[in-house]
Amino acid sequence: MSRLRSVFADTRPLRVPAFQRLWTANIITVIGAQLTVVAVPAQIYAETDSSAYVGLTGVFGLVPLVVFGLYGGALADAMDRRLLLLMSTVGLIACSAIFWLQAAVRLRNVWFILVLFAVQQAFFAVNQPTRTAILPRLIPLDQLPAANSLNMTVMQFGAIAGPLVGGALIPVLGYQYLYLTDTICLFATLWAVIALPSMPPEHRNVTKAGLRSVIDGFAYLSKHKVLLMSFLVDIIAMVFGMPRALFPQVAHQSFGGPIDGGVVFALLFAAIPAGAVLGGIFSGWVSRVERQGLAVVCAIVVWGAGMIVFGVAVGMAGGRPDGFLAIALAGLVVGGAADMASAAFRSTMLQEAATDEVRGRLQGVFTVVVGGGPRIADVAHGGLAAVAGTAVTAAGGGVLVVVLVLVAAVSIPVFVRYRVVRAPALCD
Repeated sequence: MSRLRSVFADTRPLRVPAFQRLWTANIITVIGAQLTVVAVPAQIYAETDSSAYVGLTGVFGLVPLVVFGLYGGALADAMDRRLLLLMSTVGLIACSAIFWLQAAVRLRNVWFILVLFAVQQAFFAVNQPTRTAILPRLIPLDQLPAANSLNMTVMQFGAIAGPLVGGALIPVLGYQYLYLTDTICLFATLWAVIALPSMPPEHRNVTKAGLRSVIDGFAYLSKHKVLLMSFLVDIIAMVFGMPRALFPQVAHQSFGGPIDGGVVFALLFAAIPAGAVLGGIFSGWVSRVERQGLAVVCAIVVWGAGMIVFGVAVGMAGGRPDGFLAIALAGLVVGGAADMASAAFRSTMLQEAATDEVRGRLQGVFTVVVGGGPRIADVAHGGLAAVAGTAVTAAGGGVLVVVLVLVAAVSIPVFVRYRVVRAPALCD
């Protein structure tokens, strides 16, 4: 029995009431959030009949993510984190409510939707680094890998269930009810945040949140090779190895699916988050890993290998699903599980290796990197596939991931040698 417990996810963080409330609320809210993720581009396309307008969501989402991700991290280091979480959660609820209202009254203004989406992403960019930065003040440091794995498992589960449910419900209920569901679900998070203890800055030299504070955060990061490397390897993995922009073309041309989506298309999009969920379920081992830097390098190498398998299977399919679809999906699933482990360790390293004084700002950078890397990959993979084809682009990207992350590991050996330093909880 003890061996089985060591295989499955480490649930010790759920014994901490504050974390348990946040995690439980997240199960509810992540589904609602993913409904909005599906509804926004679907509504824009329905209003404009143009993929170009849908593509604008990338620009309107990325800019506030970068700006407010960095500024939100600075705010998290300068003020009570519970209060900041409360304010940003209320902002998210307000945005979802306005999304519901504009759909209910049939406003039909695509620019209003895009601007509202940008405002929503700004609140998200403030909320996310703050939510992550509070973990070391809630649970023992040796449970951070387990806590991050639990959080990421829920997020990836939402990335599977939300789009599937949302896509099925749009023709039946309409956009307004998806937005309304998201609005109602967010109150679960509001309840969990209200129940948190006050979390003012612990350090004496509290600086004002502003450009200078953000610059100071980058200056701190530049002096700590381990933390800097954690961002570099993620950029390598996502920019060169994330093939999601290829999925529509791969589903149609390589595996014979219809041009406007279909089952193969859905399976390709669900495969990586499905792998992450499986990785989270069987993540009991992550809390026992001390050489977290080496673990990150190994996980990203496995991610790259999974993308190589995916690319090779795509190249061999030749328009027929046969067994090559299963191989392609297996590569994506393995890659998703490896990415979950990498993200859990990298987030833990930021929480453990950084001081509380800069933890919010570094989590802001983490949010920007995690959110921005795949968007850059979409542009790079889409452009290269038009010239070299999807198989070469996907497999070649996987090869580059493996080579570049190993070069980076050799160049900065202190990252590979990094060992976690265990310490007691900072607060109950």
